[in-house]
Amino acid sequence: MQRVVRILVVLILILSCLELSSAGELRGRDLTETFLAGELAELWENFTPELQQVFGFYAAFQIFYEQLMTLGRTWEAIYEEVFPHEGWQVYQGVRRLPEDEMYMVFQWAYDEVGRIGGLQIFPLQQEAPSEFLDYVTKTDLRLPFAGEWYVFWGGRSLDQNYHATDSSQRFAYDFVVSREGRSFTNSGLHNEDYYAYGLPIYAPGGGVVVTVQAGVPDNEPGNMNPDQPMGNYVILDHQNGEFSFLAHFKLGSVVVKPGDFVHQGDLLGLCGNSGNSSEPHLHYHLQDTAEFAQGQGLPVQFNSYLANGVLVVRGEPIQGEQVENIPFE
Repeated sequence: MQRVVRILVVLILILSCLELSSAGELRGRDLTETFLAGELAELWENFTPELQQVFGFYAAFQIFYEQLMTLGRTWEAIYEEVFPHEGWQVYQGVRRLPEDEMYMVFQWAYDEVGRIGGLQIFPLQQEAPSEFLDYVTKTDLRLPFAGEWYVFWGGRSLDQNYHATDSSQRFAYDFVVSREGRSFTNSGLHNEDYYAYGLPIYAPGGGVVVTVQAGVPDNEPGNMNPDQPMGNYVILDHQNGEFSFLAHFKLGSVVVKPGDFVHQGDLLGLCGNSGNSSEPHLHYHLQDTAEFAQGQGLPVQFNSYLANGVLVVRGEPIQGEQVENIPFE
């Protein structure tokens, strides 16, 4: 039975800002409800032969369902998104089991004629413990871009920020540019289709450049490079025990080098899609060491920005906000 629980079809997770509006996009929600209702035969009939082979036989799919449902049957929907990938619509929904505060991710891949080509169901981990929950950022930080960007992941709880499971990225952010609920135009198959691609990224605060990577190729949207998770990046030492990490720059666009002193608002490079990234976006986090994944994440309080058009003198952006840095002087 343990083998059955581990049988999952791995879907590539890519960032997107699509609204659930069309009938095709709502299908992922319907598939999740069908699964939770135990209507397994209907699902099995629509599995592709390849997906059926993953489970091996229908009875194994039933066992998979029964073992999962021992956790509980009342799952509250708290977040969902849909994006295209290689001819499939990919749905990702997060459900919460209220009595246990457990989070479960439901992922489906399906096509226009109703075939189901991928399924993955797995629990989200708990938020990483932190001794810095009441920490006040020392550095005068500004949002590291100009114009309006969308907070795709950001906040302190798992339903707002999947980074919260990692102690070093406990308060990290992923920013994209979204227009009318989408982060790209045209097909979204090329980096140039994404609004964030090639936009300038600035130093959020003054400091010394510690480490730079500039030679990692940009991924094609939907593909990721887990062997070089930050891709092209810049690490800044703010000389007060705080270190800024900015990641996924465009290949060859980083304009600073180790040892440089940068002022707040200085250009660092251009937004790209390098590293463990599936679409052009900016990853930003603050931690207490200069070594990636070796320190503790620190809360990030930015100064003087707009959140959904409202002035924030000092605050922490959260998922779903459109944020805009008040122009650098």
